[in-house]
Amino acid sequence: MEWFSHALLCIAMSPDELVYLGVLAASIPVGFLFRYLSPPVKQGAALLLGLSITIATCHIHTLHSLVTVIGTWIIIKSSWRHAPALSLGWTFLYLLFFRLVTKFGLPSPTPFANAVQLLLTLKMVSLANEVRSFHVEKKKDVSSFAKSPVVGGLSQEPSIYDILSYSYCYVGIMTGPFFRFQTYIDWVRQPSPLVLPGLTPCLQRLKLVPVYGALFLAVNSVFPLAYVRTEDFLDQNVFYRMFYMVAIFFVFRMRFYSAWCGAEAGCISAGLGCYPEKALSKPGGGPTVDYSPDPTTEEKYDFKTIQNIDCYNTDFCVKVRHGMRYWNMTVQWWLHHYIYPNAPFKAYTLRAGWTMFISAYWHGLHPGYYLSFLTIPLCIAAESAMEASVRAKLGPRGQNIFDWVHWFLKMRAYDYMCMGFVLLNAPDTINYWMSIYFIVHVIAVCCILVGRVLKGGRKEGRRGEKEEKREGEKIDNDKKKSGEKTD
Repeated sequence: MEWFSHALLCIAMSPDELVYLGVLAASIPVGFLFRYLSPPVKQGAALLLGLSITIATCHIHTLHSLVTVIGTWIIIKSSWRHAPALSLGWTFLYLLFFRLVTKFGLPSPTPFANAVQLLLTLKMVSLANEVRSFHVEKKKDVSSFAKSPVVGGLSQEPSIYDILSYSYCYVGIMTGPFFRFQTYIDWVRQPSPLVLPGLTPCLQRLKLVPVYGALFLAVNSVFPLAYVRTEDFLDQNVFYRMFYMVAIFFVFRMRFYSAWCGAEAGCISAGLGCYPEKALSKPGGGPTVDYSPDPTTEEKYDFKTIQNIDCYNTDFCVKVRHGMRYWNMTVQWWLHHYIYPNAPFKAYTLRAGWTMFISAYWHGLHPGYYLSFLTIPLCIAAESAMEASVRAKLGPRGQNIFDWVHWFLKMRAYDYMCMGFVLLNAPDTINYWMSIYFIVHVIAVCCILVGRVLKGGRKEGRRGEKEEKREGEKIDNDKKKSGEKTD
């Protein structure tokens, strides 16, 4: 078959993927060298290396990221009170211009420029929130003559050099993970980086990368995405077409497991995001409680601040809503703290839908992103309805069976949504979903209807309200600890 010959060619990685792999592989040994540098030299060297990587891969398109940084700096200096909202508007509008740049007669950015721009957008919005938090807490300190109980707050407003250094820090510049400005400053000013754990946790994070990489290459060669777009594919039986999305999502997961574990290893080797275990750090956010060294005991450290993927729980957690928590974890933290609380809706499902819409926009303008991300709220509503109307009425054994069925359907839902994410355009996505009779949409709607028939609707509503209240209280408490805006 023609598709099989194409499949054999897919075993080789694309030139762009080889560049990403090279940057990831080089960042790990380089990170260990950075532990020997003094804070000023570390900051300057990380900026120089990151800027060099950006210019080498993005060329003239480096100007997009530079304009974004300068614009955010102007916003912060002009109005720190409104900086969070203004920076969000500025960076997201610039993302729109960045993606439509060819409409203005400008050259199309490289994939590397897109990766840099995506991460920079997260950084600039977070930075604006951190600066506002700093000024708010500073005013409180002056008025109360006492230090506010803020965890991980800035000690001073960052200079333009600090902002540029944070923006172009080589660690994760194209692959992530996202980390806050305070995390970056803590890394630069680490008092004794050589005594912090490095080699052991780095190897621990890398040990399965060869397995993920090999599985990615092997399965991708047998189940190429391009085959889905052919007439030959549509001639296959429906069960084969359904199975194909399972294989595609498996390839998708293996690819990102490899990349993100490698990116985390690059952070670990440099010591970025290393905090005592008692700091109770969150991926993306960093420490959530005050911590101070105890000279009488041996301190234990972790790298949860830069953890971007939990491979086991991504595969084996039961619920759709929980699956999101373990995937791209630092970005989920960003969405959870800066987008979800400010959603223009009160209902949990609608707020989740708004957050998924913003996430889709951040990823790009391809319709497949929106078709996939906006299916998530439907799946969440379906599983909530079934939990309230069916699972709540079962005994322990029945609940165990329910959970296994729930897990199976959760994985198929993500298989289904992944197709929109990788096919990108609307016709290809809808044609594939149509070829398997929109099965996940149909099952989700049926679950919602069954929930209502079994009078689970009211319980579902109360469950949603309680969950929303817990989520809101949790976010507010986290923001109070970090001094960020809660209104």
